[in-house]
Amino acid sequence: MRKLKIYIATSLDGYIADHNGNIEWLTGFPNPEQTDYGYADFLAGIDTTLMGYKTYQDVLKLSETFPYPGLANYIFSRDKSHQDTEFVTFVKEEAGAFVSRLKSLPGKDIWLIGGGELNAAILEHDLVDEMIIHTMPVVLGAGRSVFTGIPMEKTFGLELVKTYSSGVVEARYTRS
Repeated sequence: MRKLKIYIATSLDGYIADHNGNIEWLTGFPNPEQTDYGYADFLAGIDTTLMGYKTYQDVLKLSETFPYPGLANYIFSRDKSHQDTEFVTFVKEEAGAFVSRLKSLPGKDIWLIGGGELNAAILEHDLVDEMIIHTMPVVLGAGRSVFTGIPMEKTFGLELVKTYSSGVVEARYTRS
């Protein structure tokens, strides 16, 4: 069975976006060594992405072209009127059932890009197998949480901790 993985960056206080929903704090973070934080290796192991609509809009702003054209890309939105595009398919059903079925299909691993509401909805259904969290040495004070809106408790085991010269800490967790 395919694994569903979260690969994400957060602030020290657990936010993936600031209080206005912006991610400039992350895209502007100093990286003089141009470290990719394991991104290329991670991307080589997946063939599918999952995103909430707000995250999809952020992804479109970050690049002139869609960054994942060779992957199957699924977008979740409460607005069921969105139309599929050349590179994305809008999911018109409940996230848990869709992802459960997707994980049972053959293929590489699945990347749950975010955002916080989709992360929480999928975690609530116990469908997250691994989390790779890059904690950036930035405090935002408020913003969008990694897991938003669903009170729950889930336990993961720590598999790896890696530090970078930029002060970023990578922690890899798997479902216990």
